[in-house]
Amino acid sequence: MKCPFCGELDNKVIDSRVSKDGSVIRRRRECIDCNRRFTTYEHIEEIPIMIIKKDGRREVFSREKVGSGIRKACQKLDISVNVIEEFIDELERDLRETGEKEIPSHDIGERVMIKLHELNDIAYVRFASVYREFKDVNDFVSELKRLLSQPGK
Repeated sequence: MKCPFCGELDNKVIDSRVSKDGSVIRRRRECIDCNRRFTTYEHIEEIPIMIIKKDGRREVFSREKVGSGIRKACQKLDISVNVIEEFIDELERDLRETGEKEIPSHDIGERVMIKLHELNDIAYVRFASVYREFKDVNDFVSELKRLLSQPGK
């Protein structure tokens, strides 16, 4: 590691600490030449997940974009921010664990809808209306009838 002060490559690690979630290691280093200290961070280089859109375009998976849609669906409902963040974390982890480099957007949308259906029916219908591109009130009514006809509802 190159010293940011003098450019010397020879240094030693003074202290190492793992972040709370275990994804980053913070290292305090001391330059052998100028004796100044600096901090470096080590983390896993993740290969980006590519999303295959309906029209065939590909774009990098955006946690923020998915999270925005989920938060909009859950807006003004009794669903805590922690539950939403845990859901987004779980979704991203599951996508990475598939080992696939490209995932159809349809798969992500369906996963989100399944989870929202478990959390809150209103959030589910809100998300479904955008995801399934409801054209009019009849689309809403059809989805609500389907939802109400399910056992346990």
